[in-house]
Parts: sequence; C-alpha cells; structure tokens
Amino acid sequence: MEFGYDARTEELRGELLAFMDEFVYPAEPVFAEQRATARDPWSPPPVVEELKAQARKRGLWNLFLPGGNGAGLTNLQYAPLAEITGRSPHLAPPALNCAAPDTGNMEVLNEFGSDAQRERWLRPLLDGEIRSAFAMTEPDVASSDATNIETRIQRVGDEYVINGRKWYISGAMNPHCAIFIVMGKTDPGAERHRQQSMVLVPRDTPGLEVRRGMRVFGYDDGDHGGHAEVLFDDVRVPVDHLIGEEGGGFAIAQARLGPGRIHHCMRLIGMAERAVELMCRRAVARTAFGKPLAAQGVVREWIAEARVEIEQLRLLVLKTAWLMDTVGNRGAHTEIQAIKIATPAAVQRILDRAIQVHGAAGVSQDTPLAELWAGVRTLRLADGPDEVHKRSLARRELRKYS
Repeated sequence: MEFGYDARTEELRGELLAFMDEFVYPAEPVFAEQRATARDPWSPPPVVEELKAQARKRGLWNLFLPGGNGAGLTNLQYAPLAEITGRSPHLAPPALNCAAPDTGNMEVLNEFGSDAQRERWLRPLLDGEIRSAFAMTEPDVASSDATNIETRIQRVGDEYVINGRKWYISGAMNPHCAIFIVMGKTDPGAERHRQQSMVLVPRDTPGLEVRRGMRVFGYDDGDHGGHAEVLFDDVRVPVDHLIGEEGGGFAIAQARLGPGRIHHCMRLIGMAERAVELMCRRAVARTAFGKPLAAQGVVREWIAEARVEIEQLRLLVLKTAWLMDTVGNRGAHTEIQAIKIATPAAVQRILDRAIQVHGAAGVSQDTPLAELWAGVRTLRLADGPDEVHKRSLARRELRKYS
C-alpha cells in the first residue's frame, strides 16, 4: 500500500479544497440563516442547490461511485476527498451529490437494480434531480439484528403488498424524496438470512404515510432530508419493483452497509480535523487564570492526544479502503468493523474536548461543535451499534483458536 496520493487524487483534492474555501465555508452562515427562517424545516435551504450547481460545473460530482456511473475513483482515492467534505458535513456532501442515504441507495441500484430500475431511479439520483430514502429500521424490534424485521412484503398476483412500520428513515422528510428502498420479509418460513427482500416504493404510492419527523438530540437534520416514522398500510407495487431476487434482501443490506460505514468514517476524520482546528484557535485566543488556555497542561494533552488519534484513524481507514479495492468488501470485513468501532467513539471524544475548551460557546449554535457531536454520537448506533460490531469482531478473532 502506497501512502502518497496519486496524481488524480491530488488534482481532485486541490480542486475540492479550493471549492470548500471559495464556496462551502462562506455558505455556512447563509445555510444557518436560511434554515432558521425556513417555513418548512425539512426542505434543504436554497444555498444547497447553488452549491450543487457550482460543484457539478467543476467536476466534483458523484465522487463516491466507482465505474462508469460515477467518477471512477477507487475507495482509496475517494477517502481523502470524503474526509475534506466531513469538515462541513451539512453542506459539502450534498453539494457533491455524495450524501447519505442517496449514496448507499445509488450503490444498491447500480449493483443490484434491473436496467429499468436504473433508468427510472438511478439516473435522476445521479443527476441530483431527486432524493431517496432507505427504510430498514423498525421501532418494535431490535433492528441491530436485521433478521428481526417484521415488515411484511407479500406477493399477491403481479404485485407485492407491503405492511409495516419503520422509523428513523433517513431522507424521508425531504420533499424531493421520490423513492423508498424498503426491506421486509417475503418468506418468514425460509432460512433466517433468506426471509428478507427489498422493493422500490415510489413516495406517492397509496398507503405510504410519512407520519412524523424524528429528531436526533433535538436536531431535525433537515438539511440531509430528516429522519421519519413511516407507515406502510397495504402498499402495492408491481413485482418488477423487487430489487434482485426474493430472499436476497439481507445480502443486499450487507453489501450496502459496508461502503456506507467507511464513508461515514472518512467524513468523521474531517469532522475531527475541524474540531482540532477550532480547539487550537480557541486555546491560543482565550485567557483564563492569567494565561492562554493553550498554556494549560490539560488542554495541551487534549490537543496532542487528538492528533495521535486522528493519524491512527486515518491510517486504519486508508488500509480498509485499500483492502476493499484489492480483496473486496468481504475480505475487508474485519477492518470495516474495526473502523466503525474506533472512529465514531474517538471523534466523539475529540469533539467533546473541543466543546469543553469553548465553554458555553461550545454547546451553543455559535459554533458547529454541538451539532457535530450529536451527529457523531448517532453514528455509534447507525449502521450497527458498537456492541454488535464488537460481538462480531470478537467471534471472528476467537475462531482462530477454536
């Protein structure tokens, strides 16, 4: 594995860093003002569309997706770019059409969708014309074990009939969300990991009700499309809305979540870098007990420890990306779980210390730190909680000795 960036990555890094300085960072206060005064808290502020137009003009578009439909980058090439976008997670990823849950949904359609499904839904997603939602998590079962999912997808003639209740469905509150990928059980009597399937459900399908927006630590996360409780009451879609094959839903979910996990971790490193920058600026500018905070031993320790942790995390994420490129997602399973365990916890700790250095300002709306902390803390649950990944990783290690 080479530690230097190749020429293509360096070129894109330069363009993206310039884009962040020229457009994204100046747009942050505009974004905050538009969001605060919006009539619909779930509708992305207009500045996001302006940034999308600028990004697409510069070729900073669909960088996450390899192959002909995307920028053709490897995971290793995309990693430092995703890290940069993580410095402004509410603006940069959607500006580049690289925001969840659309990225994962596009990957599913690209890999498992039929030609007709790709034409109808993938193309407008790639063009940034619509948004999407991924409906897996349910309130009445422990969804950390995806085999628990109870939503029923039953074939009746030439249709699938869907009944169930989902919540924390990312993207569902966005008025531009046009399509749901829904996971449910088509055959409850099948082998445990072959009971589930995924179907495409257009938003305007009768029986699909987006009941309410779910808040995350008090934040609505409206700029990313929000999270919703969604009811499916005798929702009917044609059988050609099935993704892949019946019984393939669990495998598709695992294929989707692997890249999603590493993308989150890539962006988290950028959040940590932003937190350290803010912490250092505050430490040198703020005086307490007759000397700058930067002269306080505990603050210096926090800064030093943050730098060590970020470098460790970055190396592990890059190794994981390299493995995904060279031996595939299955071959990188251990490392994917390792970064999902290590990165959110460490970045949460770094953000917590940055908040502490800022005092009351750190928990206010005057810095991005509190909202970043809420997002990072959520990622210790999203795409599988810490404990599930630790359980699986420990079992894999123990197999070597049994």
